[in-house]
Amino acid sequence: MYFAALLARTEDGWEASDTELDDVETLSDLADLAREASTEDDTVLVLIEQEDGWFGVVRVDGEDDPRIYVSDAAAAARSSYGEILLTDELLGREPGDDGADLDSLDLDGTEDGEDEDDGDDDGPSAEAVPHSPVGDVEILDDLGVSAKELRILDEDALSAIAEALGASEVLETVR
Repeated sequence: MYFAALLARTEDGWEASDTELDDVETLSDLADLAREASTEDDTVLVLIEQEDGWFGVVRVDGEDDPRIYVSDAAAAARSSYGEILLTDELLGREPGDDGADLDSLDLDGTEDGEDEDDGDDDGPSAEAVPHSPVGDVEILDDLGVSAKELRILDEDALSAIAEALGASEVLETVR
C-alpha cells in the first residue's frame, strides 16, 4: 500500500492534494505534476510513502531541478514508484549503467540454463542500491526539518514532516 500527496506552498500556507502516480513514469513527469500544483513558482513537495517500507520526498522549486530524498533505497528499488525516484545520479552511477554490458559478460555456454555456481547471488544492480537513505538530506532544512531529523524518521514519517511544516491538518484531509 502506498500513499502520495502534493504539498504546495502558497502565500496563505500549505495546500495539499492527493495524487495518483499511475501515469508517472519518470522523475521529469513527477516534477511536471508538482509544478502544475503551484500557481506561482513556489515550493512543491511530493511526499510518497510505502507502508512499513520507505518514504520519499521530492522538492520542486519553480523550474529548478527536483531535489530528492529516499529513506531506504533498497526498499524503494523494489517499488515501481520508488524506481521513479532512484535516478542514476542519486545512486552515484553513470547514466545508463544498469549492469554489465554485453562485452564484459562471460559467455561460456552456461547461459543456456546450466547452473554455474560462482557464489555471487547478487547482480550488479543489487550492489548499486544501498539499504540506507540516499539523496539530499538537507532538502527540508529551510522548512524546519533538519538533516538529522529527516534521517531518523521511520513510521508515519510523512505526518511528522507535515507537522514540522505546519501542514499536518491539510495533509490529513487528503489521507
